[in-house]
Amino acid sequence: MPPLPHRPPAAGAGAAPTAGARSGPFPPHPPAASRIRLPRLPPPPSLSSSSTPASSFSSPATSALHPSDEVLSAMSPREHTSLLSRQSCWRRARDLFDRLRALPGYAPNPVHDAVLLRHLARARRWAELRCAWLEMALPPSNPAYAALADALAKAGLARGALLLLRHMRAQGVAPDEVSMNTFVRVLKDQGRYADALALFRNWCDGRFEVDFLDLDGIAIDSDCPMQFLLADICDGNFASGALAIDEGPQKPKLVATYNTLIDLYGKAGRLKDALDMFLDMPAHGVMPDKYTFNTLINIFGFAGNTAQAEALFASMLVRGINPDTKTYNVMMTVFASIGDLDGVLKYYRQIGKAGLHVDAVSSRIVLQVLCERKMVREAEDVIEGILNSGGSVNEQSLPIVMKMYVDLGFLDEAITFFERHCRGKGVSSKNFAAMIDAFAVKGLWEEAEHIFLSRGGDGNNKDIIEYNVMVKAYGRAKQYDRVSSLLESMEGSGVSPDECTYNSLIQMFSVGGFPQRAKKLLGKMKDAGFEPKCETYSAVIRSYSRHCLVPEAIGLLNEMKSSGVEPNIIVYGLLIDMFAETGNVKEALHYNNLLEESGISPNQVVLTSLIKAYSKYNCWKEALNLYSRMNNMDGGPDIIASNAMLNLYANLGMVTEAKEIFDILRRNSNADGVSYTTMVYLYKGMGLLSESVKVACELHKSGLLSDCASYNAVIACYVAKDNLRDCAELVQEMILANIPPDASTFGMIFSLLQNSHVSAEEVLQLESAYNDGKSSAKQAIVAFLFSIAGMHAAALEICEQLLKPERTIDACAYNVCFKVYASCGKVEKAFSLFMQMNDLGLKPDTVTCIHLATCYGKPGVSEGQRTNALFEYRTDELIPSHNALVAYIRSGKNNVAVQLVKK
Repeated sequence: MPPLPHRPPAAGAGAAPTAGARSGPFPPHPPAASRIRLPRLPPPPSLSSSSTPASSFSSPATSALHPSDEVLSAMSPREHTSLLSRQSCWRRARDLFDRLRALPGYAPNPVHDAVLLRHLARARRWAELRCAWLEMALPPSNPAYAALADALAKAGLARGALLLLRHMRAQGVAPDEVSMNTFVRVLKDQGRYADALALFRNWCDGRFEVDFLDLDGIAIDSDCPMQFLLADICDGNFASGALAIDEGPQKPKLVATYNTLIDLYGKAGRLKDALDMFLDMPAHGVMPDKYTFNTLINIFGFAGNTAQAEALFASMLVRGINPDTKTYNVMMTVFASIGDLDGVLKYYRQIGKAGLHVDAVSSRIVLQVLCERKMVREAEDVIEGILNSGGSVNEQSLPIVMKMYVDLGFLDEAITFFERHCRGKGVSSKNFAAMIDAFAVKGLWEEAEHIFLSRGGDGNNKDIIEYNVMVKAYGRAKQYDRVSSLLESMEGSGVSPDECTYNSLIQMFSVGGFPQRAKKLLGKMKDAGFEPKCETYSAVIRSYSRHCLVPEAIGLLNEMKSSGVEPNIIVYGLLIDMFAETGNVKEALHYNNLLEESGISPNQVVLTSLIKAYSKYNCWKEALNLYSRMNNMDGGPDIIASNAMLNLYANLGMVTEAKEIFDILRRNSNADGVSYTTMVYLYKGMGLLSESVKVACELHKSGLLSDCASYNAVIACYVAKDNLRDCAELVQEMILANIPPDASTFGMIFSLLQNSHVSAEEVLQLESAYNDGKSSAKQAIVAFLFSIAGMHAAALEICEQLLKPERTIDACAYNVCFKVYASCGKVEKAFSLFMQMNDLGLKPDTVTCIHLATCYGKPGVSEGQRTNALFEYRTDELIPSHNALVAYIRSGKNNVAVQLVKK
């Protein structure tokens, strides 16, 4: 697949674009006075030496992390714990732990064991963790269980974390508040809110009862890193039932526990309990902290109670608890969730005023709301502020900004933004695919391909999600041939199509009218081990039915059933409609019977297809029975079914029955252009011209003229009444609506011209040009119609288009232009055209002479008299007269030329 040529940046983000940079008729940016002024991001705080990687080996703080044995011996156990916790590498933590144990007089410390276990679990060093567990000098205690459970849960091993509860019970270790809080958080994060609350209540009652958690049913895989705990449980003295806690009933004393429970109540939708828990804290000597307020604000805000969220924020300030950046982010998120831009910007501005620094989350939230509202310059201000502060645009914001540009048609800006902020930045496949998709949904396959191909230079391999989005881009743009190159690229990169890939390809080729290619892909999908669903089969069957490939559709239905996939109402409906279109009523009814035998009731779509089938054979009674059945269904017959019945009655000339349905449709405001058009032709065909014209006028005023057929129906009524002006105006309306007149329209125009005192020679010449397929014939006919209808401005506009230098027109079109200019009194222009015809070797014919007579006829002489006078010229006299006329005009004797024409 050839790469796209490089597109140079048109303008940087925030810069004024060059001319032509924006694509499409989009409005320019608003003037500066109307823009929302967002604060510039303050510079980030200076980093201390202890947190700067470049200086970590030489700073005193770094050397303090690796003290000598002499310094270690002088430290307290609490200082040892702090030192262990601050280690950045699990190996250093393990080495330090070994050094501590080797110190003379070192007393085993369960907290030290817990810290080491946390380091190993976070680094997923399972073999080392097992050794450390087995080598503990003291039996496992609450610090070890809490640290290990927390680390396992954060590593995505919640089942292993809960297994520790079984181990604690087997070892007779009752949870303290820290470990209880840890296990409650694990259950909460899994969505097991009731179990988490039950565990907390049992703890408050002084019971260690966990049988309700069904921990014995937790299945641990043989290769699970915590499998060794099962051996401990089996070897231990397993005590069933409850283990009493000596302290008896108790209340939590740690703010972290209250925070966990408040969040738990909030996620469970129990906001009153969350608020009660918050209000209960001071009574037990526990004061709320920032995390408490952040949690409460978050749960009330997302519950839609923004007033309570703002009240909590104000209460936080009153209590002297200074909000941090996360607090402001929570408030911004709350207002963003309800689409309140002013609320988001209010708290965004307050971050800097509070002496805090905007972080990645703050920028992501404000960019999200600005981009959703297409506030380009304000979003660019935020991006500029991020860059000025030494940061970069958050990865999750990249596709959001790209989508804003693409939706507005600012394609050059989108590409420039990508080149500056995305290329070579190690963007994840998910976000990369989202950027490709921003172009794909608009059918902009070249731009999507540009983004897709640029991935090769990132040093990252493309993921299947990116290929799938690219398939979507090609499908939307109908670039089917490029899909083959894409699939070859996949194979060359070692990426195998997944179920989504096959479904997208099958859908694409089915909609694109390539049922055989879709069927072939269906086979490949099954060969790859995927089981196509009913929707996948129905896509191919739909393509077969559209092409009336009956044997193929039935064969695929049988294949579908043999694969164990039962057809749904959509599949049966497609088959019934296919047979209805081909007029095979027997087969349509057969599959309707199969549908009902499978326990599925036919819907309006299926019954409408059956009505169409009966219409093919004018079986109006059977169709009426189905239509009456639809009247008893929810919503009644739809417009398609009603129009099918109208068409059936119209074919049979059943005016009364058709009028009854049509009146119901009009009364319920359901009649569409097809309904009106059917009735217009029905009345006209039955000789009820006044009724036909009445409905046609109603159709014209209704705004339902949307296609050529509906326009033709109204034009036919006006033609029947010789209403020239109305016909011409309708034709003009069609052209302005980008609905080109068809053969039926031009046939009615010719009929109208023949009855409008236009000479037979003129109409015959127009008809001949149309039938011969002359390139300018259609425009010439319309200009002629406008001219004789008195719509001179519209006629002149068409003539100006016909006479452009780059166009070549025939004698018929010249004659029409001559007539239009002459009719408008533009005599000099008419003479100019006459000379131009002569220079091109187009000798004047009878129609030319008619137009000359029309232009220069004697006052008071009728058109017919002038025409008849010209017809009396003999053919051999026409050419000498023409030569004399040309000579007079070239010599500037126009008056003589006029007299010659008048003779």
